[in-house]
Amino acid sequence: MILLQIENELPTVTSYRRLPSPLGEILIAGESDRISLLGFQHGTSPIEPRPEWEETPTDFAEAARQIEAYFRGELRSFDLQVQISGTPFQGAVWRALTGIPYGRTASYREIAARIENPRAVRAVGLANSLNPVPLIIPCHRVIGADGRLTGYRGGIEIKRKLLELEEAANRREVKSPAC
Repeated sequence: MILLQIENELPTVTSYRRLPSPLGEILIAGESDRISLLGFQHGTSPIEPRPEWEETPTDFAEAARQIEAYFRGELRSFDLQVQISGTPFQGAVWRALTGIPYGRTASYREIAARIENPRAVRAVGLANSLNPVPLIIPCHRVIGADGRLTGYRGGIEIKRKLLELEEAANRREVKSPAC
């Protein structure tokens, strides 16, 4: 379960860590073990560390462990402390995203309905695009109403690969013999 704290003010970021992944380097940033930013550095919106941030390769060890397990297909949901900034509407959208099961997708319209604001489809898309911790809050699982892949901060190619990874892990699980 993600311990999600959403504030109006920007969270303090003091350190960051770079993590290799099958989709390129990921940058994790925050304070202590509370994650405030996560970015695919080879995607369309890399995070540039600020001069006052300290690179600490040993920080965020639990996040690194869980992200690595996710990419091996062994982790279906994250159990991390996340402290991010957003409006109450964005917070509602981001919380709804955490309810999309691993390997499944939901449309922007479905998310708008889940937050009881069915006319806010475009606003849901905007909130989705501003998610500061993609992957942990699985905005890659949101697709267009017609099933097409639409925008993703890391780029459509990374979104496609994340969905393929989850689909493949689900297929392997289904094929595993029951004990």
